[in-house]
Amino acid sequence: MKRNMVRGILYLFLILYAILSLYPLIWMVFFSFKDNSEIFVTNPFGFPKVWHAENYPAALESFDALTYFKNSLIVAALTILIVEISALMFCYVVSRVRTPVTKALGMIIHSGMFIPVQAVMIPLIIVVRRMGLTNSLFSVIVPYAALGLPFACFLFMGFYQGLPLELEESAYLDGASFPRIYFRIIMPQMISPIVVLVIYQFMSCWNEYNLALILLTKKTLKTLPLGLVTFWSSYEASWGVIGAAMVMASIPVLIIYVFFSGKITDAMAVSGMKN
Repeated sequence: MKRNMVRGILYLFLILYAILSLYPLIWMVFFSFKDNSEIFVTNPFGFPKVWHAENYPAALESFDALTYFKNSLIVAALTILIVEISALMFCYVVSRVRTPVTKALGMIIHSGMFIPVQAVMIPLIIVVRRMGLTNSLFSVIVPYAALGLPFACFLFMGFYQGLPLELEESAYLDGASFPRIYFRIIMPQMISPIVVLVIYQFMSCWNEYNLALILLTKKTLKTLPLGLVTFWSSYEASWGVIGAAMVMASIPVLIIYVFFSGKITDAMAVSGMKN
């Protein structure tokens, strides 16, 4: 009886927490179907009294969604590719070749997780300009990849160190080459962290604003967060249309998080234990 009461209280707490967590998203959807009078005066928090579905066609017509979505997808895809390949190669060497040099390299790359982007923003801008990447999407792709590497290495290192070395040794004894061992034995074991990193890096690139604001000056190169700010400054008289644009911009991230959030939590827990 006592155990059931404790479990019931726990479930009630979790339900309340879920409601509090989901309400901002629900409120944003309601926001997108209201007009200014409901948003600011008569009904700021409840269901729309009159559903203004025309906000979505108006947002699609006025908000250059295809350009911003395309730029964000290109930035996210290239950043993920660079980070994944670099982290996979670096972490394999550091986890298998245990020397003072590789240990020092591992500690250096992990320390990057504790450096806030604001502390390196000015040096990043200078480096990007000296590399001749100004006014191109690579002006944000390169910094995003550099900032994403520490977390990627932290994630992959734990999984590499958890793989038994005997698997590789037995394959070598059977005459298998290194590429065959890596791609046929090791890589299948790394699918879970690879997927998790893709999701995490995609969400980071999709939502990043500060660096993009400074490094992307051309309108045709702006990513989705910058496009939303530009749209807001142009249509702040019609807040329902702005809400519709925000909902459309949030859909990809919400879909990814809903379907893959469990994998993110599991991979982080396993990686933390192995590190």
